[in-house]
Amino acid sequence: MSVTISSEVLQRMLAQAAASPEAEICGLLLGGGDRIEAAEACANVATDPARAFEIDPTALFAAHRRARAGGAAVIGHYHSHPSGLPIPSPRDAAQAMGDGAVWVILGGGVARAWRSVELGGFVEEVIGCV
Repeated sequence: MSVTISSEVLQRMLAQAAASPEAEICGLLLGGGDRIEAAEACANVATDPARAFEIDPTALFAAHRRARAGGAAVIGHYHSHPSGLPIPSPRDAAQAMGDGAVWVILGGGVARAWRSVELGGFVEEVIGCV
């Protein structure tokens, strides 16, 4: 399976991650189907943002309200691993709901996409740039 994203959106996400070497950045992925049309940066409200991420619930609820009003759907989210690889951590796996959401993880200057396919489990997706 694969997801597509514009190279401009992907570069913005990578730049945001590079600009935050001490804390995980995070945001929402908006689009439809297997196409990421936009990435919306959100505040990381985790207790320990150097090791975890939690998307600001206010931003998450607002994005879902916009989607219900005809805006782009929330198809997943992204976050960075400032001192790690762009693969799901045990903490990420514990949060995977098996709902088909796309997770883009940024680390080491690269991005990799994953899909939550079962509780605690992911499959890797190929990222195609358009």
